[in-house]
Amino acid sequence: MAHTVKRLDVVDLGVLSYRDAYARQQVLVDAVHAGRARDTLLLVEHPHVYTLGRNREAAGNVLAAGEVEVVQVERGGDVTYHGPGQLVAYPIIQLAESERDLHAFMRRLEDAIIATLARAGLEAGRSDGNTGVWREGRKLASIGIACRRWVTWHGLALNVSTDLSYFQRINPCGFEASVMTTLAAEIGARAPGMGQVKAWLGEEVATALGRSLRDD
Repeated sequence: MAHTVKRLDVVDLGVLSYRDAYARQQVLVDAVHAGRARDTLLLVEHPHVYTLGRNREAAGNVLAAGEVEVVQVERGGDVTYHGPGQLVAYPIIQLAESERDLHAFMRRLEDAIIATLARAGLEAGRSDGNTGVWREGRKLASIGIACRRWVTWHGLALNVSTDLSYFQRINPCGFEASVMTTLAAEIGARAPGMGQVKAWLGEEVATALGRSLRDD
């Protein structure tokens, strides 16, 4: 019997508040678990927000949030920033028995980001002992996931043309703010627009997770 590749639906939410996107994830996690929805990748830009992961030091790494909302969430990791110019992707994925390794899942998300950046003409990779995607000691993307009943949620944030000054108000993922960079800062005028990066990332996440963007 031929193996059937699972379908991945990609949904572009445009610009949406963090709390509204969080609620959308909650609904999808339950629907995917119950078989009422397919595996889904949500793509979104958020208005300014800081989120705290489960690390005990996360709250202490908020230096001066100012007017920006701080939200505690269930994902792994430390504090991070989301805002305009940053592509956030939430893979709501039902993990088959053979896929139930969350560290391997995060490595696959890193693979997808690295491949996306390569399509933009930027060589990036991993940093030993650190999650995310890096280039020569500078961090382009952060990853933090949660999993409930073997359905993943939360996800990744890729700095496309993000205003890096907002990272100065925190120690992002426990690092100095100066470690953060963007695709636009790294390649300048050659940088693709957000729409193109979204299209590439959707394709590369599907490939990395062994899903198809089309029905077989």
